[in-house]
Formats: sequence, C-alpha cells, structure tokens
Amino acid sequence: MKLFSMLLLFLLAVPAVQAQDGNWKKLAEKSVAFKAETDKVSLTGNERSANWIKIKCIQGAVQIREVTINMEGGESKTFEPTAGLLSKGMATVPFQVPGKKDEKVKSIEMKYDSKGSMVTNKRAKVEILGKLDKD
Repeated sequence: MKLFSMLLLFLLAVPAVQAQDGNWKKLAEKSVAFKAETDKVSLTGNERSANWIKIKCIQGAVQIREVTINMEGGESKTFEPTAGLLSKGMATVPFQVPGKKDEKVKSIEMKYDSKGSMVTNKRAKVEILGKLDKD
C-alpha cells in the first residue's frame, strides 16, 4: 500500500514539476491598488496560447486570494494559491489551464490584497506569465 501511495504521489507531482521549468513568457502586467480588489485582465494576440499560468510579484507585496482562468470556449477554473504573501521576485505555483489543448485563454481574474500603504510603499505590480508545453 505504501508503494502505491508513493507512486500515486509521484504521478501527481510530475506535471507540476514540468510546468516549473522551461521558458515562461510575460502575458500581462498589472499595478495593484492599496486595497482588496478584483481585477480582470483580458489577453489578446499570440499570448493567449498557454497550458500553464502563474502570477509573479515584481514590485511591492501582494496577497493573491484567488485566480480564475477563463477560456475562449466558456470554460473557467478557479484556483486558490497556497503561496500566501508574495514579495518582489516570488511567484505562485503554476496553474494548469482548463479546456481543450488548442483553446486560448480569454481572460484572467485575480482577487488580491496589496500590502503596504501609499505613504510608505510603491504600488505593488504583478506579471501574469504563461508557458506552452511542447509536444
């Protein structure tokens, strides 16, 4: 039974490990307000092709509460990041994009809280990064 459990854990971990390596491309950049907020980022052009999405903090500190990936075909999936507070240089774990293999991402919605204040900190900024698996 232990062997089966370990094998199952390994099989579930392999896609996440594969998503972390490789070349990530910047799909969008967003400045974060100094309050709890929900933002929707619509993607256009070639950057809509991705199998994996992650959010990276490039300035300040931000608490990502929820990420919803909306696909062209109408399917969507909501993720609750486990990373907690992101500071400059930190990123969420990669989220696997829902939908069919060749379907494009329509938009990404983020619920977050920016940490800090206007007086003492710059506004937080995040990048939305995407990765397309090679077949």
